[in-house]
Amino acid sequence: MAESSSSLPLKDRVAIVTGGSRGIGRAIAIHLHFLGARVAVNYASNSSQADLLASELNASNSPDHPRAVAIKADVSDPDKVKLLFDKAEQEFGSKIHILVNCAGMMDPKYPTLANTTVEDWDMTFNINTKGSFLCCREAANRLTREGGGRIIMISTSLVGSLLPGYAAYVASKAAVEAMTKILAKELKGTKITSNCVAPGPVATDLFFAGKTEETIKRFVDSCPLGRLGEPKDITGIVGFLASDAGEWTNGQVIRVNGGVVV
Repeated sequence: MAESSSSLPLKDRVAIVTGGSRGIGRAIAIHLHFLGARVAVNYASNSSQADLLASELNASNSPDHPRAVAIKADVSDPDKVKLLFDKAEQEFGSKIHILVNCAGMMDPKYPTLANTTVEDWDMTFNINTKGSFLCCREAANRLTREGGGRIIMISTSLVGSLLPGYAAYVASKAAVEAMTKILAKELKGTKITSNCVAPGPVATDLFFAGKTEETIKRFVDSCPLGRLGEPKDITGIVGFLASDAGEWTNGQVIRVNGGVVV
């Protein structure tokens, strides 16, 4: 997980990865670290996973100069989001370069719209949409203007497939996609780019929750490549967008799904 070459594309840049202790977020945090970034691994409640990941990423570094830290913050709370950015800047003594927002939730009951409760709808939008807004707003005001500023939101290819049972989740992510595109235009002159990565079905706890073996098989069968995605299938495009090579990609939604949604 450690690399010291000066040729690393993200050498010494600071990245915040929300929801970074597990699933796709964890894989992204590891990949950005591999590319040379110093990474703030955000988590909401389970400190053990985040602390373990930070420890693993720091294994070959001096304790006085950590290259990964775990920071607790509820992304739906504006004060906590501000504190997340404050702590990341303090820990690394630098302005933030990269925000990757992976924090999200999905109702494992997969209710129809007619059977979606107001409470579940509000909770989904609170984390997925309000959380994205708060993180984007903080990043738009705080990321470096010296080049390399990157905002990368994680959406879903379900926005393209519109499957029954996902009304709240898809609506919450569609709002994020629209917001991210507008933000790219509003950030004119800052050298900060704003993009969405929209994975298809990826083998994570979030995907498996509440699904039967039959349902999972249908997702596999629908993929031209005949499998579910893995977190590592998503990290490459995020790493590209975060690097200098990704600067000309701006205001885009990139569907990464093996051909499930085209």
